[in-house]
Amino acid sequence: QVQLVESGGGLVQAGGSLRLSCAASGRTFSNAAMAWFRQAPGKEREFVAGINFSGGRTYYADSVKGRFTISRDNGKNLLYLQMNSLKPEDTAVYYCAATSFGTPNIYTTLRNYSTWGQGTQVTVSS
Repeated sequence: QVQLVESGGGLVQAGGSLRLSCAASGRTFSNAAMAWFRQAPGKEREFVAGINFSGGRTYYADSVKGRFTISRDNGKNLLYLQMNSLKPEDTAVYYCAATSFGTPNIYTTLRNYSTWGQGTQVTVSS
C-alpha cells in the first residue's frame, strides 16, 4: 500500500520553528517529485515548497521563501520541511505529496500529485 504519513505539526508562537517530516512507504519515491502543500480553513489548498527527485533543486512559494526549507533523504524515504520565523498566517493543515511518475521536474499544481498524506496541523499563535 502506497502511503505518505506526515508528523511534526503542533502549536508554536510567532517567530518560532517547526520541522515537519513525511515518511513514504509502499513503493520507491526516489525518482518522484515531492512537495508540501497547505490548506487553511475556508481556503483552497496551496503549494508551499517542492523538490526534485534528487533533492538538488527546490522551489518555494513567495510567502515562505527565505523562511522554509524543503529537503529529502531518499535512503530513508523521508521528506522534510523546516519552518522558521513562523507567522500566524502560516496556520494550516500541511500535506506532503508525491508524483506517481519519475521526473526531474518540480510541480506546483495539485493535479500533478497522485499520492497524498493525511495532513498535520500547524498552528502559529500571535
